[in-house]
Amino acid sequence: MNVERIHLGSVSVDMVRKHIKNVHLSVHPPTGRVRIAAPQEMDVKTVRLFAVAKLDWIKRQQRKLASQDREPPREFLDREGHYLWGRRMLLKVLEADAPRAVEVRHSALILRVRPGDVTDAREHTLAQFYRDQLKAEAGPMIKRWEPRLGVHAQALFVRQMKTRWGSCNSIARTIRLNTELAKKPRECLEYVIVHELAHLLEATHGKPFIALLDRHLPRWRDTRRLLNWLPVRHELWPNDDADQSLLCR
Repeated sequence: MNVERIHLGSVSVDMVRKHIKNVHLSVHPPTGRVRIAAPQEMDVKTVRLFAVAKLDWIKRQQRKLASQDREPPREFLDREGHYLWGRRMLLKVLEADAPRAVEVRHSALILRVRPGDVTDAREHTLAQFYRDQLKAEAGPMIKRWEPRLGVHAQALFVRQMKTRWGSCNSIARTIRLNTELAKKPRECLEYVIVHELAHLLEATHGKPFIALLDRHLPRWRDTRRLLNWLPVRHELWPNDDADQSLLCR
């Protein structure tokens, strides 16, 4: 995909051309990267004028993203705070010559590791726990929503994703979800699932797509706002594509 760069003072805009009828502007978390998808036949001058007209909106979204909280670096030690479905949990590390595992006990995550396990092994064990949690929750949720939307996803993939909460391959009809969603309230997971399933009907974020969300999940804007407000991982993410964009309506 060819990307053209448009400079508007201190703001840079990545422009891509697609077989679409309307211009789509988005500001992508977590870094505030600006992207415009423009029709193939539209000239650069027209796209530039569109972006200039939206410059105040772009800067507001970038300020919001810049102020978003970041989680502190994790060392996977006793009494360290971690989240599960929106609840803050205290980590309890137990060493034993037994298989590594994580157990939920009241407001604690019991992390069972082997003697001498370093940070990487502890992190890997907890990451697998979050993947398992997300799969167990997302599978039935997808099954509930498929008949409501009249779609069927061929497969669900769960993985750590740098900048996306979820993605959809409308050709293969598969859904991918970010394991970080297991740390967020369940309504955030539901929003992302409905968002991605809706893409099996509408590939873009145009008016028909928005209408689908409005009809089936009327409070989706509030949930998206919550998801984009909650703290994100400490790591600095690269400027990859982000599916959960702030659409300029």
